[in-house]
Amino acid sequence: MSFMPPVQDQLRPTEPPVVPTSNGSKVKDRARRLKRKFTTRDGWLGDYDYAWLCTPRLPFMKQRNRAPAFYALDADLPLILAISSGLQHALAMLAGLITPPIIFASALNLDGATSAYMISASLIGCGILSLVQMSRIRLFRGYYLGTGLISVVGTSFATLSTATAIFNAMYNDGTCPSTTAADGTVTRGPCPEAYGRVLGTSLICSFLEIFLSFCSPRVLKRLFPPLVTGTVILMIGASLIGSSGIADWGGGSNDCLSRPTSGIFQLCPTIFAPRPLPWGSPEFIGLGFLSFVTIILTELFGSPFLKNISIIVGLIVGCIVAGAAGYIDGSSIKTAPAITFLWVKTFKISVYPPAILPMLAVYVSLAMEAIGDITASAEVSRQDVVGEVFDSRIQGGVLADGIGGFLSALFTVTPLSVFAQNNGVIALTRCANRGAGRWCCFFLILFGVLGKISGVFLAIPNPVLGGVTTFLFANVAASGVRVLTLVRFSRRERFILSAALVFGIGDLLQPGIFEHLFDGVKNPNKGLQGLFDSITIILSTPFLSAGIVAAVLNLILPPEVEVKEEESHEPSLDVEEIDVESQEKKH
Repeated sequence: MSFMPPVQDQLRPTEPPVVPTSNGSKVKDRARRLKRKFTTRDGWLGDYDYAWLCTPRLPFMKQRNRAPAFYALDADLPLILAISSGLQHALAMLAGLITPPIIFASALNLDGATSAYMISASLIGCGILSLVQMSRIRLFRGYYLGTGLISVVGTSFATLSTATAIFNAMYNDGTCPSTTAADGTVTRGPCPEAYGRVLGTSLICSFLEIFLSFCSPRVLKRLFPPLVTGTVILMIGASLIGSSGIADWGGGSNDCLSRPTSGIFQLCPTIFAPRPLPWGSPEFIGLGFLSFVTIILTELFGSPFLKNISIIVGLIVGCIVAGAAGYIDGSSIKTAPAITFLWVKTFKISVYPPAILPMLAVYVSLAMEAIGDITASAEVSRQDVVGEVFDSRIQGGVLADGIGGFLSALFTVTPLSVFAQNNGVIALTRCANRGAGRWCCFFLILFGVLGKISGVFLAIPNPVLGGVTTFLFANVAASGVRVLTLVRFSRRERFILSAALVFGIGDLLQPGIFEHLFDGVKNPNKGLQGLFDSITIILSTPFLSAGIVAAVLNLILPPEVEVKEEESHEPSLDVEEIDVESQEKKH
C-alpha cells in the first residue's frame, strides 16, 4: 500500500543548499551592521517607546496601558536603548556594590584613602567579572563558563555577614589591635592585615565552588532545595538589618553604637565629624527616614527609569539635605585620586585558619544563591528553566562564580557572586539583551576608575546610608521569604524550618551567646584553638548556623508518605432529597 504525502508537503519548496561563508564575508557583514548601527536613525533609536520609560506615574495624569517591545538575548538592540538600559543596570546595583567595602572599612577602622580604593576596586572587579558571567564559553565535554544571560555579579552579602564575625574574632584573639579605656570602653585600631587574611582565605576556599560546578545541577538542587536556600537568604537579610542597616541609620555601626562616655566615639561617627551627635539622635533618625521615604515615593510616582534606580534617588535626596545641614565631610572627596585602578593599594594576603570552615560554608551558600538567581534571570529573559540548556547555564554560572571568587581575591575584593537586583530592571524595561549588560559593565568599570566618585560615596553620612541599606537588606530577607513560598509545607518541612530558625533567630537576638562556649577548655594548643574559633564563628553567624541545620535535617529526615484521604462515611442523600433541597433553595 503506497502512502501519498499531504498536499502541503508536496507543495513545499526545495530549500536552497547551504553555502558556507568565509571569514572575509563575516567581517564584511559585521562591518555593514556596525555602519548601519552608527549611521542610521533606526540603529541609534529603533522603535522603542522612550516616552514610556521616562513618564512619571502622577495621580492627576491618565496612564496608558502600554509596554514596549521585548528585546531577547541576541536581538538587534538600538544603541541609545543599550546605553540607557546598561546605565539603569549599573545604577540599580550601585548601592549594593558600595555598601560592603564601606562596612568592611568601617569595621577595620581603615583610613579614607584605603576605604576609597576598596570601593573603586569593588566596582572595577564587578564590571570585569560580570563580563565573564555574561559570556557562554564552551569548555569541554559539554561544560561551559558563564550563563549567557545578563547575570551581573557583586560583593555577596553572605560574605559581608561572615567577614564581620571573622573580624570580631581577630580583634578578640589579639590578631588586630585594640585598647581598653578606664571605663571599660574598647576602641579598635586600624587592621588592614585582617582584610588581607580574609582575601587569602577566600582565595583557597573558592575551589570548593569550582568543584561544585561540575556536579549535576539536579544533585545540587536536591542537596539545597528552596527550603534550605530560602532559610539562608532570609537570615542573611535579617542579620544585616540588625548589624549594619539599623545601626548606621542611628548614626554608625562602629564603636559609637554603644554610646561610650569617653574617647573619640562618644559621638557618631566620631567627635571629629562636622556635626557629631550621640547615637540614635532624632536628627540622624530623620535623615535616614528621609532617604527611606524617598524610595517609597519614587516607587509610587516615579517613571520606570526612576523606579529602577530608586535606591540611588534615595541616596541623592538624603545627601542633598545632609549637605545643606552640614553633616557631610568632604575630605574624602578631596583626598581621593582623580584616576585609580586595581592594585593601587595592596593587602598582604595570608590565610586565617579559623576562617576556613566558615568561608567554605559561605561558598556553598554562594552556589545556592547562584542557582536561584540564574533561574530568576532565565525566567525574566524568557528562556527555558528546564532541560539541558538550562542545566548548562546553571553549571556555567556556578563555575564562573567560583572562578570569580578566586580572581576577586587577586583583585583585592571579597568574593563576588551573582546579583539578583537586575532581574527587576529586565522585567520592567523588557530588555534582556546582553548588549545592555556589556554597557552595564562599562559603566561599573568607569565608576571605579574615576576615583573621585568613590570619594563621594565615602562621604555619604551614615544615617543616609543606613536608611537606604536597611531597605536593601530587607529586600534580601523578602527574597528569602519568596523562595520559602515555593515550598509545599508538610509537617516535615515545618519541623526543619523551625529547627533552623532556633539557631538563626536565637543567634540574631542574642549575638554573644556562643562566644564563651569553649572558655572551660584550659590551655588548648594552637590547632585546637583554631578549631574552637571556627566553630564559634559559624555558630555566631545566623545564616551559617541556620543553613547547616536546615541542610542536615533535609538529608536525614525521611520524606512523608502521602496518605490518601479515606472515603467519607457520612450518609448520602437520595436523588429525591436533593431535588427537594434544590427546590427549597430556589423558593
